[in-house]
Amino acid sequence: MPTQHEGGCVCGAVRYVVDGAPERVSMCHCAWCQKRTGTAFGTEAVFQDAAVRFTKGAPKIYRHHSDLSGRWLDQHFCGDCGTNLGLTLEAVPGIRSIPAGTFDDPSWISPRAQTFRAIFLRSARDWSAVPDGIERHELHFRR
Repeated sequence: MPTQHEGGCVCGAVRYVVDGAPERVSMCHCAWCQKRTGTAFGTEAVFQDAAVRFTKGAPKIYRHHSDLSGRWLDQHFCGDCGTNLGLTLEAVPGIRSIPAGTFDDPSWISPRAQTFRAIFLRSARDWSAVPDGIERHELHFRR
């Protein structure tokens, strides 16, 4: 498996490269992730911030404050096409997530190769089944 993976937004204005494997992959079922993705959950590969480099363009940032904790999280996105390009969180400095679907070839992301965690399952939709073998958490796994 390559040690670097590339990806970017739909229109190509913003590109990135990540070094190494993610620390985990989070499948977040919170109501905010449902709203920001327009579907049942967000699937984010989580890296140390130093492992992610934007190689073309720069994402814009929208800051959201959690209803649950009051802490901020920054949603990064392409200012031209609106593609979600990940999150940084006040609660976890030095960590950056990258949406799995934005990698040029996301086939390397797999529960067989990385730790997957389904989080905020208290908000999960009954039409979004979590695969067997995935860690499950009603809130965040850090709680």
